[in-house]
Amino acid sequence: MSKDRFIESYSQGATNVRKIIVDTETGINYLLASSSLTSGCGLTVLMDKDGKPIITPVKTDK
Repeated sequence: MSKDRFIESYSQGATNVRKIIVDTETGINYLLASSSLTSGCGLTVLMDKDGKPIITPVKTDK
């Protein structure tokens, strides 16, 4: 059982980095943003227009 909990579903930029990270257990999408990964970054839940978390359907092995 070597499934990664978090996967990167989108990446943009080399210095001004934007990534979408998906939690494979809950399906919740997060945005990671940084102007330089060595000096800090921000992470937040991605929300839809109604203020609810964006959820990617996840496969269960049950």
